[in-house]
Amino acid sequence: MIGTLIVAAGSGKRMNAGINKQFIEIDNKPILVWTIEAFSNNKNINNIYVAIKKDEEREVRSMLDKYGLENIHITYGGKERQDSINNALPYMSDNEYILIHDGARPFITDDIINNCIDEVKKHQSVCVGVKAKDTIKIVDNEGCVLQTTNRNQTWYAQTPQAFRYDIIKKAYEKATLDNFIGTDDASLVENLGYKVKMIEGSYKNIKITTPEDLPKK
Repeated sequence: MIGTLIVAAGSGKRMNAGINKQFIEIDNKPILVWTIEAFSNNKNINNIYVAIKKDEEREVRSMLDKYGLENIHITYGGKERQDSINNALPYMSDNEYILIHDGARPFITDDIINNCIDEVKKHQSVCVGVKAKDTIKIVDNEGCVLQTTNRNQTWYAQTPQAFRYDIIKKAYEKATLDNFIGTDDASLVENLGYKVKMIEGSYKNIKITTPEDLPKK
């Protein structure tokens, strides 16, 4: 079985919208609904879990009912994104593979989801991303350049990120024991000692973070 965990428990402070950014509407439909529908409509996904803030459960369930999204499992988020995923993983043990996706990344396509599924079956750990178009500089605390990366080897990581269930579960267990905070799920798997395969996503598969990310009306 293949499960998806959609992480939607963040506060979205940089959006300055006064509400959870995932409740903001695009074309008269909440961002989170667009995201869930992308996976719900995919024939290869067996079940979907959504990690939310506990005090937003009534609003989320009402939203799911309104748009006819059935059999969506709700889990409660934690203080940080990593905590939210760690809370949800024990409920997903029936799945051989899981995809982890940002709730505020609604422009995910069927092709990317299917490619992610195909590749995780081959490589066990997969990260969707796009190649960097610009030169990336690594700087010190004073803003001085330490290193210029090789643009041909530099990618912007996106989601979904997909893993064999037992690998990502062990990665989170080790991160908890080590008090390791990763920048994404793949970094926890890397910390466990596994290789993660990068696969092509889309420059349109953005995470909505600030008002500038919203489509212009």
